[in-house]
Amino acid sequence: MDFNIIRSARAVLHVTDLEASRKFYVDALGFIETESDENHIYLRGLEEHNHHSLLLKKAGTPVVEALGYKVSSEHDLEALALFFEKEGYPTKWMEKGSQHAIGRTLRVNDIAGLPLEFFAEMDTVDRLLQRYDLYKGSRMQRIDHFNCAVTDVEESYKFYHEKLGFACSEYTDTPEGNIWATWLHRKQNVHDVAFMNGKGPRLHHIGFWLPDQLALIHTCDVLASMGYGESIERGPGRHGLSNAFFLYLRDPDGHRIELYSGDYLTSDPDFKPIRWDINDPMRQTFWGHAAPDKWFTEASTVLNVHTGEVVEVKEGKLKQHKPTFVI
Repeated sequence: MDFNIIRSARAVLHVTDLEASRKFYVDALGFIETESDENHIYLRGLEEHNHHSLLLKKAGTPVVEALGYKVSSEHDLEALALFFEKEGYPTKWMEKGSQHAIGRTLRVNDIAGLPLEFFAEMDTVDRLLQRYDLYKGSRMQRIDHFNCAVTDVEESYKFYHEKLGFACSEYTDTPEGNIWATWLHRKQNVHDVAFMNGKGPRLHHIGFWLPDQLALIHTCDVLASMGYGESIERGPGRHGLSNAFFLYLRDPDGHRIELYSGDYLTSDPDFKPIRWDINDPMRQTFWGHAAPDKWFTEASTVLNVHTGEVVEVKEGKLKQHKPTFVI
């Protein structure tokens, strides 16, 4: 391939109340607020040296503007633009200076309609990994992955695996042999993006990496003490898929985030994807407890990168099975 996608790197979410979002993300969860103004809050984790990994933008409706991937160089951006245009996907350039703290950016809606962006350059800031005096809330370290609901998982899998160079770590299939869900990565852990069968395109959640399992449990105590008990949607628990410890939360606008720790290395070229049967209850939660009903039905809508309008949500291609969403 003529381009090198490094990792999932930032998300751009629209929120309706910046102060409510700041209280949740900064005061409760302990994200680092790099900068802010009357319309934006730029957040990052303690480990991150890029300016931000989560951008919250004030808007009238909570939607997802972009799911961002970092690439190696400007050459990669040009190569990606050429690739998408040849494949029939119109691209949009956001030149350096049109967005704060980030360089030239390529945006495109992918095969499922998800709004992607690619960038090579972002302002750097101090890494706060050893500023233990700043550790609070979840002690959030870095962004880890996106999880998306799409109408045709096999189609998205083939596009990302065969054409964008993502490797598969784990997958779920149905008794009929259809791929129900897939976990794909560029960096050397379980995933940068996962695709699940369902109404889409929608963002199910953004995953953020925490230093250990105790940080997730401590987060629950902090949230409860601050009156955010109802924001805890699912967990703490351990996934069968990925073996990771998890906690799912809903922010004040309903966007879902996962606090995540403890998956495994996937760097070896002879690593073989792990198969899970959709009827195996341990794939979703290793300990066996079920997800709440809203887990299957609720997710964030996404924008068309060209029009700024919400992309139409359609039914999934496959017949519904329960349990549905996993990690």
